[in-house]
Amino acid sequence: MKKKLLIVFGGVSSEHDVSLVSASYVAGNIPADKYDVSLMGITKEGRSYLYKGEASSLPSDAWLNDSSLLEPAVISPDRSHHGIIHTDTCEAERIDVAFPVLHGKNGEDGTIQGLFEISGIPYVGCGVVSSSVCMDKAFTNTIADYNNISQAKWLSINSYDYRMRKNEILKNAGEKLGYPIFVKPANAGSSVGISKAEDFDSLSSACDFAFVHDKKIVLEEGIIGREVECAVLGNDDPVASTVGEIVPCNDFYDYNAKYFDASTELHIPARLSKDKTEEIRREAIRVFKALDCKGLARVDFFVRKSDEKVMLNEVNTIPGFTSISMYPKLFEASGISYSDLLDRLICFAMEENV
Repeated sequence: MKKKLLIVFGGVSSEHDVSLVSASYVAGNIPADKYDVSLMGITKEGRSYLYKGEASSLPSDAWLNDSSLLEPAVISPDRSHHGIIHTDTCEAERIDVAFPVLHGKNGEDGTIQGLFEISGIPYVGCGVVSSSVCMDKAFTNTIADYNNISQAKWLSINSYDYRMRKNEILKNAGEKLGYPIFVKPANAGSSVGISKAEDFDSLSSACDFAFVHDKKIVLEEGIIGREVECAVLGNDDPVASTVGEIVPCNDFYDYNAKYFDASTELHIPARLSKDKTEEIRREAIRVFKALDCKGLARVDFFVRKSDEKVMLNEVNTIPGFTSISMYPKLFEASGISYSDLLDRLICFAMEENV
C-alpha cells in the first residue's frame, strides 16, 4: 500500500522563493508507485493551504493564482489525528510521513520539526535540536570548537552589545580576526545578509546590514582557498557523497551566485587528490555526527590554499533541491538517482520513528 506523503513548502522566510523551486523538483521526482503526495504551501504571511494543482506551478508563487486549487488546512498538534486538519470542514486526514522543503527560518531551524514531533508525524531530516543548532552559526561553531573540528577564527555579536559598544567591538574584531572578515546573520541561509569586509568602515556597514536579518551575527576570518561541499545521507550509519567544488562568479558564493548566475562553476568531483577527497568525506561524517544530524545534511568546507587544511564552513540541514543544487547532484555523481535519493530520505524518516 502506498504511503501518504505531505510535502511542505514556502514559509515565512527570506528563502521562501528558493523553497518553491526545490519543492517543485522534489514533488516531480517522488516515486509515484510508492507514495501518494499531498502539497501544503505556507505563504509569506504564514497562511497554509493544501494545493491541488501541478507542482510545476510552485515557483514564483504561481500556485496562489487560482483559489479553486487552494484549501485551507493546518498540521494538527493532536497526535490522534497524525496528520492535517481541513479547516473549512474540521475533518482530519492521516499523513504517514512529511517532507519539509522549507529553507531558512521557520522551516530549517527546528520550529516545524517541533510541530511534527508534537503531531507524531515522521519527517525527513534532522531533529529539533540538531536543526536549530545547525541553523545558528554561532552554536554550530561552538560545537565544532568543542569537537576539535577545524574552522576559521570567529566571534559572535548580539544587537544590544553592538548598539552599546559598536566602535570597541569592531576594533576588537579587526584585531582578532584580521581582514578580510566575512559577516553573517547567525540564523539565515543561502548566503542571505552576508558581506565581505576589507576594513573598519566596510565592517561597520556589513554588520549593520547583517543585523537587518537577525539579532545576532557571526564574524569570521577570511579563508583563502577552495570552497568544497559534501552531502551526507543516513541516520546512525551515514554515508558521504563524492566532494564537489564551487568556483563562484562573484567575490564569494552569495545568493545570486547560488541560484541565478550560470557563470558559477561547479566541479563534480572536486579538483582534489584522492586522499584529500577522502579526508573531506570522513570529516563531513564527523561533523554530521557531532551535530547529531539525521537523514540528510550538506556539509561545506574550505581547503585552505596555504597548507591544504580542511576547515568547516557551514552545515545545511535542508539544502537546496533545485535542478542545480549540489546535494542531489553530489549523490547523483555517487550513483544515487534523484528519485532514489528522495525515497531513501523518506525511508530514513520512517525508520527513525519506528
